[in-house]
Amino acid sequence: MPGVLTPDQTTQEDPASPASAGTSVPAGAAQHPSTARRDRLAALLAEHLRPTATFLLVGGVVFLLDAAMYNLLVFWSPSQGWGAGLMHGSPLTAKLLTIAVASCLTYLGNRFWTFGDRPRPDTTRSIVLFILVNLIAAGLQLSCLGFSRYVLGLDSVLADNISGTLVGQVVSTSFRYVTYGRLVFPKR
Repeated sequence: MPGVLTPDQTTQEDPASPASAGTSVPAGAAQHPSTARRDRLAALLAEHLRPTATFLLVGGVVFLLDAAMYNLLVFWSPSQGWGAGLMHGSPLTAKLLTIAVASCLTYLGNRFWTFGDRPRPDTTRSIVLFILVNLIAAGLQLSCLGFSRYVLGLDSVLADNISGTLVGQVVSTSFRYVTYGRLVFPKR
């Protein structure tokens, strides 16, 4: 009978039409391209949002620790207070020491929290790759500080913190995020 639908018959209306607002597309029917894109975006966010947020939180805590340790080593003297610290003449060595401590804490935070849901990789392989990635990242961070200190001639607290701690940290953290997820703590 024309115009009457039996329970096993369905129609597919134009998703943009007002008549179809609030109706669902029958199972097996193709999704509208914008809905498929939205679903892919939601899945991508669900997959990457938590790890990214926890990675940044771990990194933020370690960043503060790194900055505090560096400033104490380079700009604070136990006898004279703030100014020229014990390692003021060796900022790259001081930064290397703080990066080493920060890297150990970063490994623990990322292994057990950020990427804790991933299968445990071979520990030796994971640690060796972690050390390799961090050596490269430390080189990126030290190059920012070295450029500021030795090429531009800037050695103030502000200059060191902008170049070595802030800019260097952004560059090295970006590199670490990409390589940790792919090499150090892989999904499979």
